Amino acid sequence: MYEKTFPNKRFKHTLEFLKKHINTSEPILDLGVKNPFSDIMISEGYSVENTTGEDLDEDHSTIKNASEKVVTAFEIFEHLLSPYEVLKSIKADKLVISIPLRLWFSPAYRSKTDMWDRHYHEFEDWQLDWLLEKTGWSIKARDKWTNPVKKIGLRPLLRQFTPRYYIVYAERV
Repeated sequence: MYEKTFPNKRFKHTLEFLKKHINTSEPILDLGVKNPFSDIMISEGYSVENTTGEDLDEDHSTIKNASEKVVTAFEIFEHLLSPYEVLKSIKADKLVISIPLRLWFSPAYRSKTDMWDRHYHEFEDWQLDWLLEKTGWSIKARDKWTNPVKKIGLRPLLRQFTPRYYIVYAERV
């Protein structure tokens, strides 16, 4: 079913996790500019507003002034220098975050052509958990999944069974 609808496994898992924890009646502030997954959430009945491309390390005004009860951040926190400050500024009661996990056999992602398309952080699961705890969030659910690629080699083999993505549902303490 999802294979015909969504471009990849990440979207399928993210949507299933979101549906388990967030009701479509709860308005969402999605950190990051409008993107294909924002459109998927809207097509599934969610009311979604996105941030507008402001530098979230420097400008927290949209987050602080948001009236939405839920904040989502799908593959955003690895691009920030200070996710701690962003997490502290969120006023919503619920949070859903997904991140790519740090892989010991693959260096952090860094685009050579786009200065914004780089990973400053690639977390281990415990690091994100600790960051959430320190910023006043209580984790209620979590999940991990792999991201296999159709290539030959040691790294593609390791990607078959090594989790690449981590998603968390948390509530404000």
